[in-house]
Amino acid sequence: MPALIALVLYAAALAALAYWAGDIAVWATPFADDWDSPWQGLLRGLFVALLLLGGIGFALLTFTAVALLIGDPFYEALSGRVEESAGHCPPAPDEPLLPGLWRSLKESVHVLSRALVFTVPLFFLGFVPLVGQTVVPALGFAVAGFFLTVELTSFALQRRGIDVRGRLALLRRRKMLALGFGVPVVLLFLVPLAAVVVMPGAVAGATLLARHLVGDDVPAPGPAPAPPAPPAPGPPPVRA
Repeated sequence: MPALIALVLYAAALAALAYWAGDIAVWATPFADDWDSPWQGLLRGLFVALLLLGGIGFALLTFTAVALLIGDPFYEALSGRVEESAGHCPPAPDEPLLPGLWRSLKESVHVLSRALVFTVPLFFLGFVPLVGQTVVPALGFAVAGFFLTVELTSFALQRRGIDVRGRLALLRRRKMLALGFGVPVVLLFLVPLAAVVVMPGAVAGATLLARHLVGDDVPAPGPAPAPPAPPAPGPPPVRA
């Protein structure tokens, strides 16, 4: 349900953006009002296309944060159950619901601000012929995948006292692992309605990934080992 609610909100926002994209293009390019055809149409068509791509990219960057914020208690419980099934679950921080939601919101804004440092230049590079249609989308998916992994690993790493800056530093040291997890999830989110089904599995997978990152793959507890048997009595000492 949290992912479904977020999906409906984002679908409505993207539909509104698509509806008004032409008017936004006219407003943003007044210098092209006197251009001859077809240059005016080409410029504004390119602007509309990049605006829609930017909206989709922004949705990919923020969808997970919004879905996790809506379903914070549910996904927290899901992550904890995954850890218990894996054999070891650190205790969750003793934090009331509203302060916890406020902290999650601040951390999500922090992650988003870091992501915008990369996505804003990529948006403008999208106007470069050839590069904007090949290299830029690939880099955009990589950026979205990395920061998606940062968001999804938040539950497991917060239990271990690792804040958002610590998560960013930890995943920067394992970029390829973070990308290998996050980019396929981003691509799955592009499939209509797939995010509703994928999100719980993504939280579970990110929990196992976080355990691997911190070296916390603790085996499930088994029966206590039997104490060692006492040494067998030897022959009595011989006196000289």
